[in-house]
Amino acid sequence: MKLSLTTTQLGSLFAVCAAFLFSTKAIFIKQTYALSPLVDGTVLMALRMASALPFFLLICWLSRHQSKNLSTKDWGLLILAGLIGYYLASWLDFAGLMYISASLERIILFLYPTMTVLASSIIYKQRLSFKSLFAILLSYGGTVIVMLQEQSNVPHQSNFWLGASLVFASAVAFASYLLLTPRLIQKFGSWNFTGLALSIACIGTLTHYLIAIPNPIGLLAQLPSAVIWYGVGLGFMVTVLPTVLLMQSIERLGASQSAMIASIGPILTIILATFFLGEKMNAIQWFGCGLNIVGVMMITLSKKKLAH
Repeated sequence: MKLSLTTTQLGSLFAVCAAFLFSTKAIFIKQTYALSPLVDGTVLMALRMASALPFFLLICWLSRHQSKNLSTKDWGLLILAGLIGYYLASWLDFAGLMYISASLERIILFLYPTMTVLASSIIYKQRLSFKSLFAILLSYGGTVIVMLQEQSNVPHQSNFWLGASLVFASAVAFASYLLLTPRLIQKFGSWNFTGLALSIACIGTLTHYLIAIPNPIGLLAQLPSAVIWYGVGLGFMVTVLPTVLLMQSIERLGASQSAMIASIGPILTIILATFFLGEKMNAIQWFGCGLNIVGVMMITLSKKKLAH
């Protein structure tokens, strides 16, 4: 019996697989931090991006024919987008995860669609509808509930608010990246843009590592082999593969539908964190998580209607 999937079904399958793999990121990171005191956000980011760089360079090579008739401004914006979206945002996220749970990290990061809506309304001087304002209130209210509950459970953790602030800054940086991407994708093409932007982010990350770490090569030699393998896993399984799957999904479903499916991400991360990290969320935190997801889905749906 031959299994046959429609374009929509295949696109949905790709989106679900991408959401699952992206959801494992915080789990990989927290488990790696527990392996060695030598590992911090900068070290782990370098391992991740060094593993991913060859694949993104390959994408650049395969789609190089699209890099024609581009201005210096286009290339400048591309470099800025790559550094903001996948270097700065990722580094802030990795650093924040040293101080807060994987579950809270994913809930805070999930606010980025609301940030793009708020920024767009300011940039284009458009008034937000009552529904959008209500959705934003739900999202941020739910996130604050989860944060306050976690903070009360770990009063001895002096760096809790630092971690939460770093992850929130990561969401802001990623939202800024998303505001830059539509025009750049039109100019460069989706595959070419992805390969170039992520290659730039990889190079920025490795440069940061070489400058920030006093003995970068010597440190790598001191790391347990398990840390290296976790870094490789982060590079391929949590960066390259889900990125390719998401691109395939968007080509078949469109960005809005793929984003809707991706909204299962926070729930997946919380479930994985329960099984692999022993994290627990109480009923109030689940309530806050629900408010966050409902609010973000309302924003995503309203953006979809605007797009049509």
